[in-house]
Amino acid sequence: MLTAVYDTKPYDKEHLLAAASRDTLQWQFWDFRLSAETARTASGAQAVCVFVNDAIDRPCLQTLGELGVKLLALRCTGYNNVDLSAAQEAGITVTRVPVYSPYAVAEHAVSLLLTLNRRIHRAFNRVREQNFSLNGLVGFDLHGKTAGIFGTGKIGRITAQILRGFGMRILAFDAFPASEWARQNGVEYVDARTLAHESDVISLHIPLTPETRHIIRDETLELMKPGVILINVSRGALIDTTALIAALKADKLGGVALDVYEEEEGVFFEDLSGQVLQDDELARLLTFPKVLVTAHQAFLTQEALNDIARTTVANLEALNAGRPFVDGSVLTEGRPLVTSSVLTEGPAVH
Repeated sequence: MLTAVYDTKPYDKEHLLAAASRDTLQWQFWDFRLSAETARTASGAQAVCVFVNDAIDRPCLQTLGELGVKLLALRCTGYNNVDLSAAQEAGITVTRVPVYSPYAVAEHAVSLLLTLNRRIHRAFNRVREQNFSLNGLVGFDLHGKTAGIFGTGKIGRITAQILRGFGMRILAFDAFPASEWARQNGVEYVDARTLAHESDVISLHIPLTPETRHIIRDETLELMKPGVILINVSRGALIDTTALIAALKADKLGGVALDVYEEEEGVFFEDLSGQVLQDDELARLLTFPKVLVTAHQAFLTQEALNDIARTTVANLEALNAGRPFVDGSVLTEGRPLVTSSVLTEGPAVH
């Protein structure tokens, strides 16, 4: 069975090949993204495999359906870039990786916090230039401060537990509170307004939906206490970038750490070091000394990559062999062969 893999990086190819049986699966690796314009390159493939910035809209899915593609395998958890209704109409099953190392993303969120708070990135650059001055590198103790965890899925809960280990007070907001976990870990659920108003650090761990798009905007930024550090390792469009820049220019925030950006497609995962950055808002963000940006690498650990490859390959082999897909991974039912755990919507933690 032939699978066309899009937006392929060396680590994707390495882990997919290592997880797959060479006797049952064949691969066609493309380094460009899947979109309506590139969908014809899937000709001859029974399945396609995509990542977070591939544009799987209705025209793209219609073309894939015409080509006879039966499975769209997302090698990620989030699926906001896929038109699920169009996939259903095209008879294409959509699967995702419902769980991969949540520690990878949670630990990256905390790494961003520590780096930004203690100005480690700036100190690193200074020392390499033999500048050993400490001016401008003052941070604050996390111990005794308040962290607000917006979303307590697996990643949010692990982040909360790590920060609790620093001696922080933990506030949390979630539409579906994990009350027993909160009790066991000394976490206090509060409303969103209280979390925004009382937290010294706010970390976002919620999926991108129409309801959560730009959940961080002028009004919510205004609620936050002066000097707050904001962290986003979930989805870029949770934050209104224009409002964020305005708040930074007004010196309302103590720092912003972003592993995601709402217009990251075509920028993140690419080497643009020899080019002029065309995204004016991202370019403006990068000028602020209180902003730290990584290029959507929170998932990038050996453990997470192994988990992603194993689940993705298991679903591809299930299609080939006529077996049920990995439990909990099915988003649309493109054919009868599915388990009872089919999802029409659900939490996306990366």
